[in-house]
Amino acid sequence: MEGMSSFALGAIGWGFADRTHAGVPKFDFHVCAEVPGIVRTDLGLPMPVPRGLDLLAEADLVVVLPGHAAAPRPSPAVTSALRAAYRREAIIVAFCAGAYLLADAQLLDGRRATTHGDLIDDFAARFPQVSVVPDALYIDEGRVVTGAGGAAGLDLFMHLLRREHGAPVADAIAREMLTAPNREGEPVRHQYQPGSATGAASLRAVIQWLHANLDKQVSISDLAARALMSERTFNRQFKAFTGSTPYAWLLTRRLHRAAELLEATNLSIQQIARSVGFNTHAAFRQRFARLHGISPRAYRQKLQHDASRAEARCAPPPAEGPRPP
Repeated sequence: MEGMSSFALGAIGWGFADRTHAGVPKFDFHVCAEVPGIVRTDLGLPMPVPRGLDLLAEADLVVVLPGHAAAPRPSPAVTSALRAAYRREAIIVAFCAGAYLLADAQLLDGRRATTHGDLIDDFAARFPQVSVVPDALYIDEGRVVTGAGGAAGLDLFMHLLRREHGAPVADAIAREMLTAPNREGEPVRHQYQPGSATGAASLRAVIQWLHANLDKQVSISDLAARALMSERTFNRQFKAFTGSTPYAWLLTRRLHRAAELLEATNLSIQQIARSVGFNTHAAFRQRFARLHGISPRAYRQKLQHDASRAEARCAPPPAEGPRPP
């Protein structure tokens, strides 16, 4: 779009750079506009954009870049292209003001979404059909993902890499970009102000214990007792300390650990479900798909497929036979 964020374009472009030397898949990255030609960024820099909206008909991932203010209503051509890409099962992503375009295209109806903190009130008023989450780096709703402004775009990007290509790929790119490979998406704006050093130490001890015991069924009363707190105090201080309720925090950790096991072990999906505290395979599958956008089995198959493709690309060419005299 005209006035698109130079920072956002640079960050995404850098993330998709060729890193095959690090064993990372090569991404086919293009920029398009409704009207191909020269597009000026928010810094006034002219940028040639040779491709039009037809590019969306072949993209696996569509990223709507933000401008410097709340986006105007998109044209019918843009709305139609975004909807068609979604119907084709492409992943649709927007952060900061780019979320306005997805909402106008009705791709966020009935879903949770976020945008830049300065735009939250306007966004919520303009799109009451969207469940707006103000305190989030990004919100993952499967094939539709939205993010906050500024550097949160990098967090969203790293989350997608980890979700779609696995932890090794995300970690390799994060190392080169000197950014965090995995920051939780929501919520992020809580600051912990402990009543005492003992309280903070107790919470850290409980969190450490939970990390080592994801398979165990625990209640809030159990955790509060372990922290030597009342349930009410524990709930309040845990949320202030982590930015999440104990239940939501534990669920997210279990699902991230499950993804690591799917990637790094040959354990069956039922074994993995039990090892991260799910009593039934069905409950595990449902929760995993909600966070990662695909089922555990499909997640593992995709990792194996991507690994095979990466190995094929990195394999040396076959040696030539002797040439005829």
